[in-house]
Amino acid sequence: MSDGGPARLTVPVGEHDHIQGPASAAITLVEYGDFECPYCRAAVPIVQELQQLLGDQLRFVFRHFPLTGLHPHAQHAAEAAEAAAVEGKFFEMHAALYAHQDALDDEHLGQYAADLDLDPTRIRRAIRAHTYAGRVLEDVESGLASGARGTPTFFLDEIRYDGIVGVRQLLAAIRDGHPDLVGDMEGQVGQRTIPRVVTQRSQR
Repeated sequence: MSDGGPARLTVPVGEHDHIQGPASAAITLVEYGDFECPYCRAAVPIVQELQQLLGDQLRFVFRHFPLTGLHPHAQHAAEAAEAAAVEGKFFEMHAALYAHQDALDDEHLGQYAADLDLDPTRIRRAIRAHTYAGRVLEDVESGLASGARGTPTFFLDEIRYDGIVGVRQLLAAIRDGHPDLVGDMEGQVGQRTIPRVVTQRSQR
């Protein structure tokens, strides 16, 4: 983190990340999230709407930030997502975990793997062995170093976004940085926001 200035992403987006959108995108949105956090689940359709509006101009990156003191299944869910990533299905598991956020015990994690045509035995074995715990920890440590303290925490073009998490609000922030790329989309934008302000999100 920089002294006195806005918090910045300390680890640049790279090949190790889970990314939707082209590397050539002008706008990068990084989320530090927790699969058991209700605010992160509420943010999913917000991100999806931004992706629909901005298309190939937006690159979305998800990084793990499980709040293990609050959410007992978040760590294993993150490890299950990493196990799915080995077979190229990170975002498919990401979607399944948020769709079934109230059932993230190990047995259900294996079922979601099976639903995605992954080997549930391999997934459960990886969770028991903490095979991907180190990969999850890398994200957590980079988040802490960048000033993430709760979930979801977003970084817009490597600067932490501290405003209300809503489509209009995020689009306005994007427009401030990219007025030449983001035109007038008022008629296309929904009203969806996370129903709490940043200081009331799930805290680490």
